[in-house]
Amino acid sequence: MAAVRSAAVLGEREALVLEVKAWDVHGVGYVDVTVAYRDRSMETARLGRESVPADLAAGDEVFVSTAVNMIVGIRRA
Repeated sequence: MAAVRSAAVLGEREALVLEVKAWDVHGVGYVDVTVAYRDRSMETARLGRESVPADLAAGDEVFVSTAVNMIVGIRRA
């Protein structure tokens, strides 16, 4: 039963990056990233710069890490 619960809480999915917008507030960097999954659904997340590759760009194939159905990190495929 615990394995079923953890699978619903933590996950990783393949995705294609559609858009990346880097910005900062008082010197703290953020990145807004929009991705498309294989099932054609899309999702946008606001992440700290430490949670995405430095040179992330539209068209990159990535793995999206999630926790409780929220994007928490992105890494290269």
